[in-house]
Amino acid sequence: MKKYYSIIKIGCLILIFGCQNINRVEQLPYYKDASFTPYWIERNEKKLDDFHKISPFKLINQKGEEISNKTFENKIYVTDFFFTSCPGICPKMTENMGVVQQAFIEDPDVLLLSHSVTPQKDSVAILQRYAKEKGVIEGKWHLVTGDRSEIYSLGRNDYFVEEDLGLEKSETDFIHTENFLLIDKRGHIRGIYNGLNKRSVNQLIEDIYTLKKRVTFFK
Repeated sequence: MKKYYSIIKIGCLILIFGCQNINRVEQLPYYKDASFTPYWIERNEKKLDDFHKISPFKLINQKGEEISNKTFENKIYVTDFFFTSCPGICPKMTENMGVVQQAFIEDPDVLLLSHSVTPQKDSVAILQRYAKEKGVIEGKWHLVTGDRSEIYSLGRNDYFVEEDLGLEKSETDFIHTENFLLIDKRGHIRGIYNGLNKRSVNQLIEDIYTLKKRVTFFK
């Protein structure tokens, strides 16, 4: 009798945790500030009309082409901040962003966007050379340079990529973060991930699939 009770108990636990896992991956939260407090909102709710979105921007990619928020309109995209001469975290981040690129290599609805935090040094020519070295696919993954103040404003005020909550940052302070951000087709932040951590990057890939399913469902 005890044996059967144990089997039933284990089965119930599997069912409970399995249901929790399904709920976790069926819907992603929204985020609106640097605290990354999750907000669970249905896609068709009116409150999303005034919810935080990425501001309009104009930057230059590795091909010397102007890209803007219009480039990513109706696209899911992953973004990060790096610089080509970085000897520390950036090579691993670029490698892991390449893993995301490969996962969605045939999917035109998913793009990648990497901002240089040393745009005064990372010219178009340098970005282009870096892109070739790292296997960056043109049109799929944009490495961008541009106005430093615009890039830093996007990083701090739109993507909230830094984790130093409550600390005042001046324009001369350097952005150096391992975070990847997931942005949906409406320009909302839907996830933040450690770009150095394989498990976190795998979760990002799974969350993109989740986002695609939800978008398809609500079309």
